[in-house]
Amino acid sequence: MPGSSKTVIVDPVFGDGGASMVALARRAERYRTYSSHEKLESDVGRGLAQRHDSVLNFRRTGGRLGRTDLPVGELGARTSYFREEYAYHGRPLTDGIERFLHHEALLTAAREVHGRPVIEPSIAYANVMLPGQELAVHTDVPEFRGLNRKGVPQWLLVVMHHSGLFDAWRMPIATGIGWFTEGTGGELSLWPDGPDGSCRLHAGGADTAMVLDTDTLFHGVDPVGGPELAPPPVRGEAELRRLDDAGERWLLVDAATGEERAEYDWSSLRLSVSWKAYCFADDAERDTWRTHADDLDEGSVVDRLVDDLRARGVVDGEPARNRELGLLLMDTYVRFPSAA
Repeated sequence: MPGSSKTVIVDPVFGDGGASMVALARRAERYRTYSSHEKLESDVGRGLAQRHDSVLNFRRTGGRLGRTDLPVGELGARTSYFREEYAYHGRPLTDGIERFLHHEALLTAAREVHGRPVIEPSIAYANVMLPGQELAVHTDVPEFRGLNRKGVPQWLLVVMHHSGLFDAWRMPIATGIGWFTEGTGGELSLWPDGPDGSCRLHAGGADTAMVLDTDTLFHGVDPVGGPELAPPPVRGEAELRRLDDAGERWLLVDAATGEERAEYDWSSLRLSVSWKAYCFADDAERDTWRTHADDLDEGSVVDRLVDDLRARGVVDGEPARNRELGLLLMDTYVRFPSAA
């Protein structure tokens, strides 16, 4: 799985202690859980969660802290964090995000991470986590020419990258993780030397960012508020809704039933805002992407993966394109860190 192991720190991002990004985040009317944003399925892996690879690993290992005795329901509540898109495909969706989307220091860091000079900012989104929540160890969802998370299941894209079979089509993406609040816990756990290396913890200070290849480097977030906190009552169609004009108070509610479950001060929440940009070697490579001159399609990708499974002796003949094949692909290609 070729990729970059380089990390670049941007400190400060804006020089205002994070105030401008916090103000932007607090204007939102609501934040929905990450899992509610995209629910794509295909015959391969039908019924699997978008990040079934990460879910399975978390259940098996108990996360970086190894808490294998946690009930399954509690694991879900701990990892069902909240997200909102601020920009997509270079188009701002929230007023004021332009300064972040086109931030010169992030652009410079992206060039350094991938060693590619032509940078196209694409996505910005907020992750909001409640006290007691954490982010399971994972690599981010990559993209390939012709295939992204809006068209195929996320776990399949992750398998594609970890397999190394589609590197010629991969879109090298630099991710900037920006931190804009302070608090106990919530450290970034990172494996910069790959899954066989050691874990490093990074406590991002407010108004700082780290730029790296999150599609390749395993990472997660330690429990917000510390590991001793109970999980929040996140279940069903959970939403986090703003209760006042200033965004000081937030309500956790089940959008399907209207049940109100908990209230939170903004100061108890963990806000990070992620930035993603495509990194091209030259204009010709960018034009190939823009014109779809050499795109992949899902059918040919699955065929290539099955061919490789046969070559490895993992399967014989022609396996059915079903849930069991999806699980087999994850088990074969995605190797998580074995220890904290």
